[in-house]
Amino acid sequence: MQGSSHTAGISDTIAALSTPAGVGGVGVIRLSGPRAADILTQCFRPAGGGKLEDHPPRQMVYGRLLDREGQTIDRCLAFYTAGTASFTGEITGELHCHGSPMVLSLALETLFALGCRQAGPGEFTRRAFCSGKLDLAQSEAVADLLEAQSRESVRHAAGRLGGALSRRIEEIYQALTQLDAHFCAVLDYPDEDLDPFTANTLKTALEGQRQALGGLTDSWRRGRQISQGVPCALVGRPNGGKSSLFNALVGYDRAIVTPIPGTTRDTVEERLELGGVPLRLIDTAGLRQAQDPIEQLGVERSQAAMEGAGLVLVLADGGKPLAEEDRDLLAQAKKNAPALLVRTKADLEQAAWPVEADVTLSAKTGQGLEDLEAAVARCFPKGEQEGYGELLSNARQAEAAGRALGHVEQALKALEAGFAPDAVLSDVEQALEALGELTGRTVREDVTDCIFKRFCVGK
Repeated sequence: MQGSSHTAGISDTIAALSTPAGVGGVGVIRLSGPRAADILTQCFRPAGGGKLEDHPPRQMVYGRLLDREGQTIDRCLAFYTAGTASFTGEITGELHCHGSPMVLSLALETLFALGCRQAGPGEFTRRAFCSGKLDLAQSEAVADLLEAQSRESVRHAAGRLGGALSRRIEEIYQALTQLDAHFCAVLDYPDEDLDPFTANTLKTALEGQRQALGGLTDSWRRGRQISQGVPCALVGRPNGGKSSLFNALVGYDRAIVTPIPGTTRDTVEERLELGGVPLRLIDTAGLRQAQDPIEQLGVERSQAAMEGAGLVLVLADGGKPLAEEDRDLLAQAKKNAPALLVRTKADLEQAAWPVEADVTLSAKTGQGLEDLEAAVARCFPKGEQEGYGELLSNARQAEAAGRALGHVEQALKALEAGFAPDAVLSDVEQALEALGELTGRTVREDVTDCIFKRFCVGK
């Protein structure tokens, strides 16, 4: 489908506000379509006289934006871009107005009256995909970049937008295409048997692509951690310092802290980056036998948060002896995910412990927070060869890559079992089709509809 012109409304000109709604310093309106420059020329008057189209493409021009009656709406900047050089592959234009909601509303009203229509969610990026300016993996990276909430997620989304993941996929695709050609040649010349040397060569090549696809499929685990954040539960007995550490890490008093046991009744969640690892930090109720039915619900939610976590920080008051309940909780946490024993309240007199904590810290003074960052980073080491943007970023991609891997494994089994070449060929071609879904070579239109609905209007 990539490079096709088949999409709803591709032949007309669209417009949309590309900056957030509300008052701001600048509001940007984007246009794309065959009449984009012509429509801007009708409603924009350069300050130096003449028309916008008299100026070179991609040159920002200062002037007046007019409504249909010729009345000035705003004094602003405008430019247009030729299709070959634009994001969408069409003629595009932009108005950079003052960020008044009324000014922007009147500007859009004028553009619609002159022949534009309101762009749908993700329609600019979809046009870039349909014109071949971006493949589907790069298009999804645009949405990932807009939604990024950590430095790592920004870097990886930018890498995917630059084509890092696409290049990794293309290498596997081309290698499988060559294998496909070999098997097609065998079928075209049935009198020529597949000699053992050729069979071993093809087996080695298939095994190489199986390993490459395995690595690609496995990258979803790391990609999910980066894009969604690792759920990190702070657990422990009441008054162990969970909420204090939570507030210290997020940078403000997000959770209520009191010396009264049972203050936290429900889980509280915030996103942050710690040790280069994007986390969804979850403050939980203290784990104990609660008589209060409301507190008991909080304890049950704490247990659920710990069981669903990708990292567990087991907090215990360093000023008190380490209780058997703390050690049992640590053992329970380690059954599901990496877990760290965190000794809190390091600013107070410390009690003797029979085991050494992974981290000793004080949420009050900040002592030990850097040690916590380092310990978290050690729990999630980066792959030695990991490059920014080479990881799968969503479940759709992981499912397609997994299917491609499954078909290559089936092809290997068929080849080793001595099946006819057409059986092997069928699995290789199905692997190619599944792999093509990642970049949009073979993806169905209903799938692309779902993908681009995720985007905001104006992008």
